[in-house]
Amino acid sequence: MKIDWDRRHCARHGHATYAPDETPLRERLRTETGFGEAWRCLRCGDFVLGEPHGSGPADHAPLVPRGKVLRDLFILRFLAIERAVRGVFIVLVAAAVWKFSNSQDSVRQLFDEYLDVFRPVFKHFHYDLDHSPIVGTIQKTFGYKHSTLVLVAVLLLAYALIELVEAGGLWYAKRWAEYLTVVATAAFLPLEIYELTEHISWLKIATLVLNILAVLYIALAKRLFGLRGGRKAFDEERESASLLEVETSAGVMV
Repeated sequence: MKIDWDRRHCARHGHATYAPDETPLRERLRTETGFGEAWRCLRCGDFVLGEPHGSGPADHAPLVPRGKVLRDLFILRFLAIERAVRGVFIVLVAAAVWKFSNSQDSVRQLFDEYLDVFRPVFKHFHYDLDHSPIVGTIQKTFGYKHSTLVLVAVLLLAYALIELVEAGGLWYAKRWAEYLTVVATAAFLPLEIYELTEHISWLKIATLVLNILAVLYIALAKRLFGLRGGRKAFDEERESASLLEVETSAGVMV
């Protein structure tokens, strides 16, 4: 099913009307009804009752996102939510590592006590906890120095900060955030690929595929790094669309 991004956006956020100073255009965008005057929405093209939201020269009409731009914004905000959730999760992990670094001995003692309790139970089901990879990994972390764990917590917080900054910038479709997302995400792709060589899981595969698609989509759709004409072509495309909105809605051939 094809999505009408224009009407979808208007239904959620309201219409965008504008009264141009040029009389011919003004007359085409305005109509009289039994309930009063109505103005054509610059986004969806429907007539809306009431005063226009703005007025002025036609070439000063507000930049109203439409069609493909709204679709791109929807995708960017989906990525923003994903980044925000990941950032919050990493903050929680960093906090846990920090707390563990300050109470390492007590946590180790508690873990050993629980291990002694559950060892006979798992042995009954023919599972040797002493040779379990998970138990071995946890025991290995007990050997890390306090300074090493603090460094890990700081690095995790820095990574979380990058994710949260990306989320905020992508939500508002900031171009600097698009660059940051592409660079930061691409920088971690080799690490994600390496982790797959160590242990394959559907979550790791899904995350890798999502990040690759995000890098390609943002770089190409937003014409980053000079792709598809670069920033100049991107601005011309949006400016051309905004200049044509009033004329298109008015039925004037360019």
